[in-house]
Amino acid sequence: MKKFVSSIFASILLSGSIFSWSLTPAQAETYFPITGSGSTWSQNALDQWRRNVYSNYGITVNYTGVGSSAGRRDFISKTVDFAVSEIPFQSKPEDGSQPEVPLSKYAYMPIVAGGTSFMYNLKIGGKRVTNLRLSGENITKIFTGVIVNWNDKAIAKDNPALTLPNKIITPVVRSDGSGTTAQFTLWMAKQHSSLWNAFCVKLGRQTPCGLTSQYPNFSGFKSQSGSNGVAGYVAQDYGEGAITYVEYSYAKKSGFPVAKVLNNSGYYVEPTAEAVAVSLLEAKINENPKSPDYLTQILDGVYNSMDPRAYPMSSYSYMIIPTEVAGTFSLKKGATLGEFANYMLCDGQRQAEELGYSPLPLNLVQAGFKQIAKIPGASKSANTDISKCNNPTFKPGDKPGNNLLAKTAPMPLPCDKQGSTQCATGQTSGTTKPGASGEDSEGDNSETDPNNPIDPGSGGTGGTGENIYVGPTANGKANLEAYAYEIPKQPWGLNQTLMLIAALLAVLVIVAPAIVVNRINSRKSKGE
Repeated sequence: MKKFVSSIFASILLSGSIFSWSLTPAQAETYFPITGSGSTWSQNALDQWRRNVYSNYGITVNYTGVGSSAGRRDFISKTVDFAVSEIPFQSKPEDGSQPEVPLSKYAYMPIVAGGTSFMYNLKIGGKRVTNLRLSGENITKIFTGVIVNWNDKAIAKDNPALTLPNKIITPVVRSDGSGTTAQFTLWMAKQHSSLWNAFCVKLGRQTPCGLTSQYPNFSGFKSQSGSNGVAGYVAQDYGEGAITYVEYSYAKKSGFPVAKVLNNSGYYVEPTAEAVAVSLLEAKINENPKSPDYLTQILDGVYNSMDPRAYPMSSYSYMIIPTEVAGTFSLKKGATLGEFANYMLCDGQRQAEELGYSPLPLNLVQAGFKQIAKIPGASKSANTDISKCNNPTFKPGDKPGNNLLAKTAPMPLPCDKQGSTQCATGQTSGTTKPGASGEDSEGDNSETDPNNPIDPGSGGTGGTGENIYVGPTANGKANLEAYAYEIPKQPWGLNQTLMLIAALLAVLVIVAPAIVVNRINSRKSKGE
């Protein structure tokens, strides 16, 4: 009897181990930690994705947001396994800085799209303004020192419903080498070249003045390091009157409004995920696989889109990935990087909008998987069925030019049209009481304007809801963490049922013979 009980117990343990293995196959994988550095523009998304893959798959991805320029330098010096940047390597820098020449093979892989926003801190009569509108020309004039006061007539023309205060404007710019700065200065150089060149002349720089990753020092400007730094300055009490350029994610999380920017169709638009998706339909992508800048973006069409829904300062961020084993990068690291890249292109994009970004469309996801295939050791991660990719911009069977987010993007409200009217608040500025002044009432939010519907649960960039700025950390930088987003738990379904049945059958196969033998032996004993 003791032998029978022991055999049954051993059978249960064995079947239990089989069942446990069948439920958690991902835990059998061992991933070698990888390290990267670079962009703060896309860091909120990267940090959330890193948390997700660690908690769900045991993948460790270390990342330091030091700015795109420093990230590219780290990749060149081979001190990191990957870098993230908004612009490619600058082999012929337009700002006179040192050429960037990588010593090992690499490729660019798009990871997330978004809008460079203009976060501001402005009050009228002690109440926060949430519906500021700015033309591209006026934005350029502010960041080149031409417009210096909020009550300037040019800004008043953008904002017919606001009585703007007599207050000095404080432009807050990046002090570190930044992809955000590069994108912003490229936009000014392309769209408002006379203003940008005149600014460069004041600083003694050569013209024509193109993009620069290092924003010039100028009297009256404040310089801060990183996206956290510029957003943190604007969000403080002493930041009243300040405005900065920063990825929309930081403004959204901090609870501060962003300016609606005038597009070529004559509408003032905010950098929502939909508006960015619409704009990037006009982006041209370098699709020559033999080009060193394969998959990099040309944004002239984005800047000049005639779609009334388009946000003109839209772009996307790249991961710079190694395509050969070199330095400390190994095949094991390549396997980890491939899995992380796979996650970013598919499941990770589902969280983009919640984090203040815009998910990548199908054509860039497909191209991204081709880039993953170039990573040594990542062939397994590159072989993915795109139809099973949980990306919100497309569904199985869609063509590469399709983008569900852009298709469903709403038209701007009539009051956002350039002219004598002005919407009472920003569409993404949360629960504010509409009023002609566009000021945050900080009081009763029960009223709504039929021409300016506000979603009480949007938790956007204004009002007194949950998205308040949490203040600086001990080192003086803003404590702006990405939204915590948990991957939805999978409900009990067919796969789990089949695994349970398999486990029970395994128990039956192992235990049944022992029971039969025991019964036979028992009968023999009685017969004797």
